[in-house]
Amino acid sequence: MVKSQAMSQIAVPPVVFNLPASAGATGTPVVSPTFSPLYQQIKALILQSLQSGEWKPGELIPSEVELAYRFKVSQGTVRKAIDELSAENLVMRRQGKGTFVATHHEARVQFRFLRLMPDSGEAQQPENQILEVKRMRGPADVTRLLDIKAGDSVVYIRRVQRFDNVPIILEEIWLPGVIFKGLTAERLVEYKGPMYGLFEAEFGTQMIRASEKLHAVAADEAAVATLGVELGVPLLSVDRVSYTYGDKPVEVRRALYLTAHHHYHNELS
Repeated sequence: MVKSQAMSQIAVPPVVFNLPASAGATGTPVVSPTFSPLYQQIKALILQSLQSGEWKPGELIPSEVELAYRFKVSQGTVRKAIDELSAENLVMRRQGKGTFVATHHEARVQFRFLRLMPDSGEAQQPENQILEVKRMRGPADVTRLLDIKAGDSVVYIRRVQRFDNVPIILEEIWLPGVIFKGLTAERLVEYKGPMYGLFEAEFGTQMIRASEKLHAVAADEAAVATLGVELGVPLLSVDRVSYTYGDKPVEVRRALYLTAHHHYHNELS
């Protein structure tokens, strides 16, 4: 059962300047800059600092007063930029403490990327069962989505996610091999936090948005073997590409969801 439309996306802003071309009196194209609002420019500068690692996930960033002094703008301009970053879950405000870089260890951030919810009861984190991890040459469709060269190595992960010890999600994951050197099945098994938390902490890669496509499919033999369902049972198929700063794709994930007692939940605004 699907309770929202097929795309879940958390956007990262485009480049600060847009330079459209126009024709001058002689017919020669003249390029004139069109400037974005000042708060958007400040937002882009803060994003650059996040991308460069000046402020690490979970760290306190400078106050609005300090950032206003740094960028030579008003505190209100900085506040508006941070408001947008907070709405996009890239930073998190804590009353009386300040603004912190978002981290995947925060429950609020984790559920941005886990949209399968129980039909009744509270949302919960699944238990992970790693079935396979290997390095391989990336399939053509995967390397295209990851924007890497054909034949480049990828890390392939296959796992089952269980809720209350019941297998609900079967996933295949592909990651760029050059970024995730050293990622092994043993490391995934021993790490007790969310997978994206491991990517953030040990490989310096933070997932900040994802694009998903949803389809209804029938269970195949692989799903029968891992999810314990009958052949042909309806499943929800979710294809995801996840991105880090700079709109760089760093993960392709294909999942089958059993929705007999769960639903895909998304909020649109």
